[in-house]
Amino acid sequence: MARKPNYNLERAERQRAKDAKKAEKLKLQKERASMRKEGDPEISPDDPLDEPSAD
Repeated sequence: MARKPNYNLERAERQRAKDAKKAEKLKLQKERASMRKEGDPEISPDDPLDEPSAD
């Protein structure tokens, strides 16, 4: 027998995952921006973000 879908719960879980991913990305961007402002030669603005392509 198939389970009864709980759309609100599933939607909330997807939204939570999206929000966590956005927060992590924003944190990384802020960290990189602060390093650029400090003049850290190790990170250049032309470097792409180090994100895994398969999520």
